[in-house]
Amino acid sequence: MNYRAVIFDIGGVIVGSPLHAIAAFERELEIPPGFVNRVVADTAEAGAWSRLERGLLTMERFIPEFANDCRAAGREIPVGEMMRRIGEITRPRPQMLAAIARLRAEGLRVAALTNNWSSEEKREDVLRALFDVFVESVAEGLQKPDPRIYAVVCARLEVEPAQAIFLDDIGRNLKTARGLGMATIKVDDPDQALRELEALIGFEFG
Repeated sequence: MNYRAVIFDIGGVIVGSPLHAIAAFERELEIPPGFVNRVVADTAEAGAWSRLERGLLTMERFIPEFANDCRAAGREIPVGEMMRRIGEITRPRPQMLAAIARLRAEGLRVAALTNNWSSEEKREDVLRALFDVFVESVAEGLQKPDPRIYAVVCARLEVEPAQAIFLDDIGRNLKTARGLGMATIKVDDPDQALRELEALIGFEFG
């Protein structure tokens, strides 16, 4: 397949995984593993997490509202501290930054497609210049895995879904991309993910 574009998630792909920070926080507080993610999934679009990612809540409002969501599910969570831990772990991965530069040098279009939120410290701001297209949930009012946000990124890249490769660390986000015709790579280990990407695009990163 002659791919024309590569689309990267940010958290857990380009930078360290928020999921890892949450899991470590749960272990530290002796909270059942996966509790926070279950709250996010169970509260769905009406929940504080989803509304934060769609730009409907500020971080200041999110913290007490998500604490209420967790409390309703049976646990008291210090949400402000959890979000601080997420901020600490989300540092750029050098091998991913190098891969993006090589892809663009080889003539492929490169995009970010991220579920994120507004905050005083936007780490995504320093990454924007690395991409041809940067699509974020908080700006679009849509979030993965809604198919409409995938359509947005493909339209701005000027490619069909079948001409794109999508890297993400969350299975449900990849499932939507596959359903639209994209090639997908699940990022657990970033180096392994880049080897899989090399196999699809036909050249090595170094």
